[in-house]
Parts: sequence; structure tokens; C-alpha cells
Amino acid sequence: MLEATGLCKSFGGKPALDDFSFKVGRGEIYGLLGHNGAGKSTTLGIILGMVMPDRGDVTIGGISVLTNRSQALRKAGAIFEAPAFYDYLSGWDNLKILMSYSGGFDSAAARETVERVGLTKRIHSKVRTYSHGMRQRLALAQSLLPEPEVLLLDEPTDGLDPEGIKWFRDFILMLRAERGMTVLFNSHLLAEVELMCDRVAILRDGRCVFEGAVGGLHDDAPLFEADLEPWDGALGVIHAMGGDIPVCGRIRLPVDADPSALVESLVRAGIRVRALAPVRRSLEDLYMEIHHGAASSN
Repeated sequence: MLEATGLCKSFGGKPALDDFSFKVGRGEIYGLLGHNGAGKSTTLGIILGMVMPDRGDVTIGGISVLTNRSQALRKAGAIFEAPAFYDYLSGWDNLKILMSYSGGFDSAAARETVERVGLTKRIHSKVRTYSHGMRQRLALAQSLLPEPEVLLLDEPTDGLDPEGIKWFRDFILMLRAERGMTVLFNSHLLAEVELMCDRVAILRDGRCVFEGAVGGLHDDAPLFEADLEPWDGALGVIHAMGGDIPVCGRIRLPVDADPSALVESLVRAGIRVRALAPVRRSLEDLYMEIHHGAASSN
């Protein structure tokens, strides 16, 4: 449904994206994860035709954004950066104006969408009286009114309280369940990406350092939380068993390794083992491992 191929972009000679490619299948929720400045918003800007890449292409439903932007984006709705509204107008009037830019205003469809995002009671209030969460709901209504097949979300839960974040997440998952909506979700929030997305790409300084299924993160080598003393003395024993220490306090062993054998070897070596417990490897673990590895190589 959405494909980016070999995206490269520099600003002032500094690379923002370096040969970034990915595919998002129909009905899939795909996450772009990374720190601020990693290249996430640049990627969305290129997809929306607002940023011209130095090299590469993006297609939506097989149509190139670079060569046929208006036709490609007919299939897409988006919340990009801070949504801008006319604060002195009501939410309803904002929707009327903004929808007129892209092919006309359908009041029945607008009322239904406003109801779905929970803004019916306040839609005729001036936008300047809206909370941040209400502005995000209005932005979501605007993005859904073209009845898109692809939804592009740039940090949509940024600044929301926990209740607002949960509402937003549940709403997006409902859209996928009911409509088969394809979603590209851009965030620096590890927990949100893990809870919402089927697959994820992790960006670091414009390069993709990981791409794969979120569910598959937990099928790799076993990971253990350990409390050992002294750690320096334990390193040789851990490495001898084919293990390593991805981050401080964690031990990763080969799939066929016996953790009880590790404990026995550590005790024989004079290492005090206060705790060794398996942990479910999360997206945050992977993210920290990548950044720990990158820091170690610098």
C-alpha cells in the first residue's frame, strides 16, 4: 500500500536520510521510531510531497508521490507536525474550510466523523477554547474525512495525557479492525510503538538500524536480568558460554544455553549470583541495545 525506496535527503550538507527503504502492506500498522532528528518527520514530509528527496521515490497504492502527488495523496489522510487551525473559528467551520481545499464538504460524513472522534458537544465552539487533546481529535477528524486508505501520523500522541494516549491508540486499532486502515505511525515513544504496530523501523541519524516485526522481537536469544558481584569477573564466564551483555545488568545467552550451567560456572569462578531471572525482550531493550552498540563503536 505504501512503499519508500532509497530515500536520501540532506539539509545544509548534513544527511537527514541515508538510503531509507520500507514497505507497508494493506491493513498494516507500521512504526517509525527514533530520537528527535533521526529522520522520522523528514520521511513523512517526503511521503506527503512537502519535502523533495535528493534521491529515491515513494508510492501510495502504486502511484508515485513525486510524479503524481495529487492522485497519490487522494488515498491518504495525515496528521503532520502541529496541526494548524483558525483559532477564531469553530471546529465545524475549520472542517468546512479545510475540506473545501480537497474536493468539497460532506456535512453528513463530517457529523459522523466528529461523533466518532468524540467532539460532537464542542464542535461548534471556537478552536481557541480547545484543549490540546481536543485539537488532536479535530486533526484526526480532518485526516479521516477524505475516507483515506492510508493514515499518516506524525507524533500524534505527543503532549497528550495518559487517558488521551490510550483513547488515541484504541481508536487507531479500531480503524484498522473495522476499515482495514493502513497506518504509518511516527513516534519516539517506545511503549506506544510496541502496543500499536505490527512492524517497526528504527532510525538513527537518518539510517535504518533495525527493521522487522514487533512480535518477533521476543523470539531471539534468551535475555536475563542479573545481579552479579563482581561484574568484571563474570565477563569471562559469560563470554565462554557464548553469551554477551547487551546493556548493563542484562545477559543474553545462546538459544541452546542452559542458564543453570551459567550460574554453576559463575559460582565456581567466585562470582556472587544474587539474581538471574528471564526477561521478556521488549522494543525498549532492542532500542537500548542499538544505541549502546553505536556508542561503543564511536
